Amino acid sequence: MAMNSHDVDYKILGTDIQVLEVELDPNETVIAEAGAMVYMDEAIAFETKMGDGSEPDQGFMGKLFSAGTRLLTGESLFMTHFTHRGGYGKSRVAFSAPYPGTIIPIDLGTMPQGLIVQKDGFLAAARGTKMSIHFNQKLGAGFFGGEGFILQKLTGDGKAFIHAGGTIIEKRLNNELLRVDTGCVVAFEPGIDFSVARAGGLKSMIFGGEGLLLATLRGTGRVWLQSMPIKKLIQALAPNGGNAQKESGGVLGKMVGGILDQ
Repeated sequence: MAMNSHDVDYKILGTDIQVLEVELDPNETVIAEAGAMVYMDEAIAFETKMGDGSEPDQGFMGKLFSAGTRLLTGESLFMTHFTHRGGYGKSRVAFSAPYPGTIIPIDLGTMPQGLIVQKDGFLAAARGTKMSIHFNQKLGAGFFGGEGFILQKLTGDGKAFIHAGGTIIEKRLNNELLRVDTGCVVAFEPGIDFSVARAGGLKSMIFGGEGLLLATLRGTGRVWLQSMPIKKLIQALAPNGGNAQKESGGVLGKMVGGILDQ
């Protein structure tokens, strides 16, 4: 049975390159991706574990299966649990994302159906948050688009923090359709249908500069977008590198990129 999430306080420090500082009461725990910690007070103890700890009674095999699904999203099998082990007062631990951008606080208690997040968007969450794998029903979203087929789903009643590259844009759709660069989708509510569509005609796809495919978001709910996905950051830093002409990590993107590199 899933546990109630710990009620953590937090601050987001900075503007362009942000740091998340979480304030814990005694015996409160926050979970985070391995390597995300920046600093922590003396009373904070940390331990690397399999899984998110949301179901402490599930047994070893259950924990192994739960943690193993993270491998399908490209994340580590393990997560780091930070706990205030002091006898009184508050202690702090801080996290940062691996590249510049914006940290988004999410109150999962207001989302009974949870939140769907791109595979590299999760940063940290209060213990009790359940992380599970979410398969997009449209196979083409993963085969051709590179993003969107295998996603993470966060559920719980506490705080979670996701990371977006560059500036974050929140859109609220009301039975509407929105087309987006495939790498710019960070998270969306389950009421949104996610798919990938061809970006115009062949000439526009090859010479238009907008890439081969676009993500299509349709339905009612909130969508979070990022202005600088990691693939664009790589292209800006290394314009002549091997990834410069590749739209994404999808199969089609790799095939076309390889042809154009000849």
